[in-house]
Amino acid sequence: MHLLARHPVHDRPLRIGMLAPIAWRVPPRHYGPWERVVSLLTEDLVRAGVDVTLFATADSQTDAHLSAVVPSPYEETPGMDAKVWEGLHLAHAFGRAPDFDLIHNHYDFLPLTYAGLVDTPVLTTIHGFSSERILPVYRAYNGRAHYVSISEADRHPDLTYLATIHHGLDLSEFTFQPRTGDYLLFFGRIHPDKGAADAIRVARAAGLPLILAGIVQDRAYFEREVEPELAADVCYVGAAGPSMRDKLLGGALGLLHLIHFAEPFGLSVVEAMACGTPVVAYPRGSMPELVEHGASGFLVADEAEAVAAAKRLGILDRAAVRSHAERFSVAQMVGRYLAAYHAALSQRRPAKLEGPDA
Repeated sequence: MHLLARHPVHDRPLRIGMLAPIAWRVPPRHYGPWERVVSLLTEDLVRAGVDVTLFATADSQTDAHLSAVVPSPYEETPGMDAKVWEGLHLAHAFGRAPDFDLIHNHYDFLPLTYAGLVDTPVLTTIHGFSSERILPVYRAYNGRAHYVSISEADRHPDLTYLATIHHGLDLSEFTFQPRTGDYLLFFGRIHPDKGAADAIRVARAAGLPLILAGIVQDRAYFEREVEPELAADVCYVGAAGPSMRDKLLGGALGLLHLIHFAEPFGLSVVEAMACGTPVVAYPRGSMPELVEHGASGFLVADEAEAVAAAKRLGILDRAAVRSHAERFSVAQMVGRYLAAYHAALSQRRPAKLEGPDA
């Protein structure tokens, strides 16, 4: 049992209510980065000796206690009213608040409005800010709830954070491939933010084939910028589950991650490095925290630099790339969350708002 898996006062295991999103199953079948992190954290906490109850969809798979009122993920269930099931999901979890020492919220800002109705401390991992419009909720509970950022880059200046905890991987899921591959890879949502069209241009300019994998999140963008470019040297293979992900990432010469937004974290970046595959990325958001320039990849300013970097990927030591990725292990993530749980319990305070000006 991990030393921090026990309650700091009572002689028993910590009791944690883990609140997952319901867009995808835990763990996700293919896409679902928040759900994937929840799964990794939950399973390793259970192995550490923590008493975890996972609030997720009923088809989720876990060694924790699964508590579910949502039959299936709304992204995989045509006609499902997400708001209806979201309300039932959150009400169910917070209705059981007295059963836990702490509720760990991975469901963005909305559960904070429930947190003010219970005495159980709520720790929220902020997986990113979809827009400035959600900040009023975070500001309202700042200093009353506990916030964890997933990168230093994603900290908002108006908020107080308990910790920054990078996501961790189960490194055993990723096979180290010492041999350099012969293609470039784009692995992520097909969306303008993620730079799929940029990856196509860079790969062609570098004279290298490109494989694109991921869900189509913006159909119009796919049909306008990606689909017309598909050919012998550029192929789209759809969403990739765990085994296909490992094969694609490990077989690549490099991952092109030419994002157009300040990404809070990049699971695919660390996953590629875990296979020994270096990354070419724009230095936006968390990328400088994840990629060590010249060692685990290249941080580039524009497409011209990306083309030059793609041509130099073969000089990087893939064993060193894998070694760099090992700092993002699930073990370090779990240890830091256990420390954060203890810190939150030692600072226990009411989350209830005290009035309209609170």
